[in-house]
Amino acid sequence: MEQRLDDAALEMSPVVANCAMNRERTLASYGRELGIDVLAEIGGGWLDLCCGAGRALAEAAARRPDARITGVDLAGHFLPAASAVQLVTASVTKWAPDEPYDLITCVHGLHYVGDKLGVLARAASWLGVDGLLVANFDVASVRLADGSPGGRRVTAALREAGFHYDSRRRRISLRGRREARLPYRYLGADDQAGPNYTGQPAVDSSYEPDV
Repeated sequence: MEQRLDDAALEMSPVVANCAMNRERTLASYGRELGIDVLAEIGGGWLDLCCGAGRALAEAAARRPDARITGVDLAGHFLPAASAVQLVTASVTKWAPDEPYDLITCVHGLHYVGDKLGVLARAASWLGVDGLLVANFDVASVRLADGSPGGRRVTAALREAGFHYDSRRRRISLRGRREARLPYRYLGADDQAGPNYTGQPAVDSSYEPDV
């Protein structure tokens, strides 16, 4: 029987505190992981969720000092070199920006978030009119109340809300701000789900239909 931790318990989990997922990733790695050129998409603002140490943001700021760059991470272990950008220690399930962004990214961070669908829906509303949201996302980590995979049902709901899900690359994206309605209610998270496709222990999230 899978466990269902609330956000407070999940954020104390050693799985969520795991630093093995390349917390000091470089700007170039965003192209490999997300298939985008950050500097081409950044526009006037970039928001990186679960940003790790902030190395990539510091690199972007050095090349685009005119851009508003923000990183949010639960651990808050930021590099001194990243002080040129706005860095926020917070849970991405609770924090919200004051202004829209042209680019919102999340590299492997959703694997450790409880309400993954909630974060995606909220982030969609933080985009600029033509902004881009792109993140690593594995639909296999979304379970229904009886423990069965969300699979095609969840993927269909995401696509109906305007998201594009690449199942081969396990990548989700959305172009243009919108109020996304995903018909699922979050029930809790299981930090004992074991390794996901990255080979690292990850978190499964449970939902029930909310119609």
